[in-house]
Amino acid sequence: MNQIKKNPVNSLGYNFIPEEHLAKGRDEYYLRKLQNNNGIQYRGLTAYEIEVLVRNRNTSDNWNNLLVSDAFSPEQVHNCKFFGLVRIGKLESYYLEFKNLRRPVGLYNSTIISCDFGDNVVIDNVNYISHYIIGNGVIIVNVNEVATTDYARFGNGALKDGEPESLRVWLEVCNENGGRKIIPFNGMLPGDAYLWTQARDDEKLQQRFREFTLKRFDTRRGYYGVIGDRTVIKNCKILKDVNIGSDAYLKGANKLKNLTINSSADASTQIGEGCELVNGIIDYGCTVFYGVKAVRFFMASHSQLKYGARLINSYLGNNSTISCCEVLNALIFPFHEQHHNNSFLCAALLHGQTNIAAGATIGSNHNSRSPDGEIIAGRGFWPGLCVSLKHNSKFASFTIIAKGDYPAELNIPIPFSLVSNDVTHDTLTVMPGYWFMYNLYALVRNSGKYKDRDKRIIKEQLIEPGYLAPDTVNEMIQALHLLEKLTGEAWINAQEEKGTQTRQQKGAGKQGSGLVQNAALIGKRLLEDKDPLVNELSITATDFENTQRPAKLVKVLKSYHLFKKLIRFYAISLLVEYISSENIRSFKKLVDGLPNKPTRAEWQNIGGQLIRTAEIEKMRAQIRSGRIKSWDDIHQAYAQYGDNYVKERLIHAIAALREVSGIQLSRLSVEQFHQLLTESALTKKWIFNNIYESRAKDYTNPFRMMVYQNAKEMDNVIGKLDDNAFIRKEKQELNAYKKRIDRLIKELK
Repeated sequence: MNQIKKNPVNSLGYNFIPEEHLAKGRDEYYLRKLQNNNGIQYRGLTAYEIEVLVRNRNTSDNWNNLLVSDAFSPEQVHNCKFFGLVRIGKLESYYLEFKNLRRPVGLYNSTIISCDFGDNVVIDNVNYISHYIIGNGVIIVNVNEVATTDYARFGNGALKDGEPESLRVWLEVCNENGGRKIIPFNGMLPGDAYLWTQARDDEKLQQRFREFTLKRFDTRRGYYGVIGDRTVIKNCKILKDVNIGSDAYLKGANKLKNLTINSSADASTQIGEGCELVNGIIDYGCTVFYGVKAVRFFMASHSQLKYGARLINSYLGNNSTISCCEVLNALIFPFHEQHHNNSFLCAALLHGQTNIAAGATIGSNHNSRSPDGEIIAGRGFWPGLCVSLKHNSKFASFTIIAKGDYPAELNIPIPFSLVSNDVTHDTLTVMPGYWFMYNLYALVRNSGKYKDRDKRIIKEQLIEPGYLAPDTVNEMIQALHLLEKLTGEAWINAQEEKGTQTRQQKGAGKQGSGLVQNAALIGKRLLEDKDPLVNELSITATDFENTQRPAKLVKVLKSYHLFKKLIRFYAISLLVEYISSENIRSFKKLVDGLPNKPTRAEWQNIGGQLIRTAEIEKMRAQIRSGRIKSWDDIHQAYAQYGDNYVKERLIHAIAALREVSGIQLSRLSVEQFHQLLTESALTKKWIFNNIYESRAKDYTNPFRMMVYQNAKEMDNVIGKLDDNAFIRKEKQELNAYKKRIDRLIKELK
């Protein structure tokens, strides 16, 4: 039975804060007075103003509790019911217009309970608005309910005085069993969410994160909802316990409950038709429209949900888009793209710059007896059409997965790989370096796209958009060692099958167990010598998939040298940037300004920001010790790491160059360094040529051309290849790079 309470009508609009939770010596308005800093001086009504209000069919339980500014106009208030303390700013004789919505300034046809209004607002046909502080120039039209409760948390994982712990809102990201759950708070960055989900065995660290979060919350009851200046709300049904920033636009939403909607003049947030959002935080510049359903969620700045998307128990990183899909229990770093109605993502940690294709069932299949599996994907993860993956799986950066139903868990440690399920031969096939061989157009274009589409006003974390960076280069170096080992093992197996002696041929040590121990040395020699025999070997791995079938590696020789080539380019191109930025004119000055024996550090992707592992461990130690006392301190650390990133990345690149190619800058002559510069220009040209060729295939493929009457029609439909804006931009960058290299060779002595 519904418990409907009966209360005296003269108490409507009063006693907002229950007496047991009201601080001694305070009235129910003390927090409201702290919140309202609009500077308006309110006064009581004159007898004439009351007369006009009554004539306009307005009512009040007590006209003494209706306060107004000196510029108040009673003629612009019609057919309203006022309860409790209501304060109204100036009402001037004009109308407000926004996107063809035109309404006269004033309050019309509404029930208003204990609210503050700024100057020149439009409140029209609002059936019920209670306990809100409304900014200047706000338009609210045709809304059923706008209300705040005394225990409103506005999407934060806070508890108010007297509430049990069971009411706290958590985000159960990464794992459906809640083992990595975090408490959401307004201002949470992707790096915060990631750090908190990790190191679950470190109880002291986890306790500190909880303390940092709880310190941000005020447990006092009685805060009013706020709607910022120039916000427009029209044709919505229910808004309950929602804080809204300035310049937001809400239209046609069904239900918005327990939310913070951040918005500003520079980064307006919009929520559209049919949306139902509960228990969430929406950051600046977001858009949510057309039937979106979201529960227990966090949308970082400039992200989008649209076309019926469902987001549950998840954190969506900055500049990301989810359209039509269902996403549950996910922690997603910036620049994520997911479209099409039949896509699905569950219990995953995605390191950003990801693209989920149609039909993907990422993580929907649990192999354990409870839904406690996880999937971890490095940045650039790209599962193709109708890919089905199993928990637990892990993928290196820029892994692309071909269409298929993958029967078991996967662990792909080699970046830039194409993974495919060869059903005919019952083999998992992995092609390292696929992106460099066949689709540099998309790889390079995406890196530029992420940089250009970063709409954040305040970039609290430095996001790395480049495909060559400390994280991917480290993975490439590890992959080189793995390819050497697997190639050596394949060669040994081939020789054993032939029954030949191997020690004399390769000088690799003793036969038997000693030979196996030197498999990496054998493989390295074969690969370094570009021995064509490598292409004939059956190179397999046994730990890429949780099955008995082999994982076959293809094009190993080519990918091995591409990895080395691009690591060298990574290092030299960063040196070129360093020389230009520091205005270095001599090779000696260059060498003197760099560490003589740099070490290649390990790095981690912390919410899209690359940070050295040593710094993360240092941060964790400072959190445990109490030196870092808050999330704000952690955010300051992010900023410091960002300031040091260019320098630290350069040191990493020099160390990688030395490790992979044996090049130590201090031992080079000027002429040898000039040769490296020339090599980098040639690699830059090779990259451009491959970008051009990978796109040119679309213009020469007869199956693409067959839908057009002739080449001219094709050009008119899809555009001419030579007019491609991205290719033209890359050509300009190539020419500029070549000129810079020529100049450095002339100037650097």
